[in-house]
Amino acid sequence: MNEDGLGLVWSTAHWGDAESTLPELDSALMKLLLENIATRVAVIGIDRRYSYANRETLRFMGLAPDQVIGRHMSEVLDAGVYNNLVPLIDRAFTGESLHRRGWAEYAKQGRRYREQWYVPYRPGGGPVQAVVVFGLDQTEQRLGEQALARKQIELRASEALKSAIFDHALAALVSTDAAGHIVEFNPAAETMFGHAREQVIGRLVSDVMIPARFRSAHHQGLQRMQAGEAARVMGKRLEMHALRADGSEFPMEMVLWRTDAEGTVFYTASISDLSERFEAAQQIERQREALRQSDKLTAMGSLLAGVSHELNNPLAIVMGRASLLEEKCEDNPALMHDAQRIREAADRCGRIVRTFLNMARSRPAQRAAFALNEAVKAAADMLGYTYRSHDIELHLALATDLPKLAADADQVCQILLNLLVNAQQALALVERPRRVEVSTGVQAGAHVWLRVADNGPGIPAAAHTRIFEAFFTTKAEGKGTGMGLSVSRALAREHGGELTLEASPDPTDPTGATGATGATGATGAVFLLTLPFADAGEAQSLAATAHEAGLDDAVDQSRVLVVDDEAELADVMREMLESAGYEVSTAESGAVALELLDAARFDAVVSDLRMPDMDGAVLWRHICERHPTLRGRLLFVTGDTLSPEAAGFFRLTGCEGLDKPFSKADLLAKLAALLQAVPSAAYTRVA
Repeated sequence: MNEDGLGLVWSTAHWGDAESTLPELDSALMKLLLENIATRVAVIGIDRRYSYANRETLRFMGLAPDQVIGRHMSEVLDAGVYNNLVPLIDRAFTGESLHRRGWAEYAKQGRRYREQWYVPYRPGGGPVQAVVVFGLDQTEQRLGEQALARKQIELRASEALKSAIFDHALAALVSTDAAGHIVEFNPAAETMFGHAREQVIGRLVSDVMIPARFRSAHHQGLQRMQAGEAARVMGKRLEMHALRADGSEFPMEMVLWRTDAEGTVFYTASISDLSERFEAAQQIERQREALRQSDKLTAMGSLLAGVSHELNNPLAIVMGRASLLEEKCEDNPALMHDAQRIREAADRCGRIVRTFLNMARSRPAQRAAFALNEAVKAAADMLGYTYRSHDIELHLALATDLPKLAADADQVCQILLNLLVNAQQALALVERPRRVEVSTGVQAGAHVWLRVADNGPGIPAAAHTRIFEAFFTTKAEGKGTGMGLSVSRALAREHGGELTLEASPDPTDPTGATGATGATGATGAVFLLTLPFADAGEAQSLAATAHEAGLDDAVDQSRVLVVDDEAELADVMREMLESAGYEVSTAESGAVALELLDAARFDAVVSDLRMPDMDGAVLWRHICERHPTLRGRLLFVTGDTLSPEAAGFFRLTGCEGLDKPFSKADLLAKLAALLQAVPSAAYTRVA
């Protein structure tokens, strides 16, 4: 027999000598008790033979009474059990009492957990005459205890795993009892909702997480579930709004399930914050709207191209006639003043048309000497009616002698118009008076600045860091794409400048402690644009063409052919050039122009680019073939500057262009520069 885990308890007391205080039993009753007790009882005499063994002992041994009673221990027990038992029996016969328990391996019974007592018997207090052995088989109980211990270990491990999953889950997990009181609130929920766990345990989930306007529906649903009705939301993905500790709401997705634990009902919600998903969806929608707006602008650009051509021709005639009339009326100041007013009004119309075209034009940046104050005045002219119709006062505080910029005029005008339109839209939200101030000046160093300030509601401090992000807007739904300021800042930086939002009072701060008001009392948004101005060498290079255009030497004895299908416009250009000393002939078509070129010598040709029958491009090809010396002395006027065909023509030929409407000074300057230029072989011949 192999034994392990045996515990031996030796006692100096003689259990068998203890005087019993219990009543004595008659022999019949004692026999009945011993035969039916669940404890194994056996008596071993001094000769080591069994003198008694009860029914439970015989059952455990699997032997009949005659196979045990009167037989020596060595005959009854297997060798292993016997060898381990002899030393214990010997000690018991010396008067010692012994108690032992543990696992033992039996040949017949297998591995069993037993508990045994060895009690010496001394009749009358004399020598030990026998040893009474009491035994209990506790195998099943012990196996049950071990299984239970293993289950408890497994349960603790499972609970630890579940707790770790619960505590480290990325989703917020919130559990409530059947009445809606929070019983669990994991760390992700603490982060998402801004509540500490100890602050919410025991509170109603509706008070902690659900916005007030949804609580009534929540309570009704909870009552239906308590009444035993089927839950409509169980196990479904639901999108709704939740409440944070600071009172703000956010979109969330929730899955709810029910758990029955020993008759107690719990509800657990797994919650994901959808704020980023919603923001991404809104950004995608803003991008789509921006694309739709881009498509609209493309269509608008095509429309503007045609409209501008139709407008620019009569505007060129009005401006030209007004300039000529002004010169003819030098002796009549009143009449000259009227002519001047006509010219200025026509010039204003021309600036408005050009500004529209600049906004719609898509072309590579072209840096040139550029007067910022003139751009401000043009933008003010363009938006003048809009501002007046919205009862907005527009103040211009422009510095005198402002250095010229080395900039792309179209792009700078786009920045300015974005700022002015934003200010106009912001002021729609405030009561009168409504003011916008545009001011310019020179910054220390080599920069020119432009400031646009309004007295609108301003920009919340929370939006300051994002106001220049693409697709971010503080405007109402459908009022903007969030691209204006982003594009404007990018254009400013491409020019080596910067566009910033200056400090102003925070509209969400009731104290109004931050920022400062502008010169006009503006307390709204204040944007500052800074751009580098051209240095002396750059300005001289940019102005070289204009300087050369002012030379009068080219005028002497120069003959110019003017070609335009609009007879009135051709007459205006003829009179402008003749008044400057040129000898001028006119042709109403390309075919007539070619006949005149074959018949006479001309030093330059001024032609409309867009004409019926033979347009300017075809005329240029014929001139290059028949009169190659004039290929570099052609000036084309056009009101169709947005046309890809026009842009491609100028890029391919290298010819000079003049946009309609133009002033007399513009025409003379362009023509003078053309006549001063040396013909170059760089001009490409069009096949």
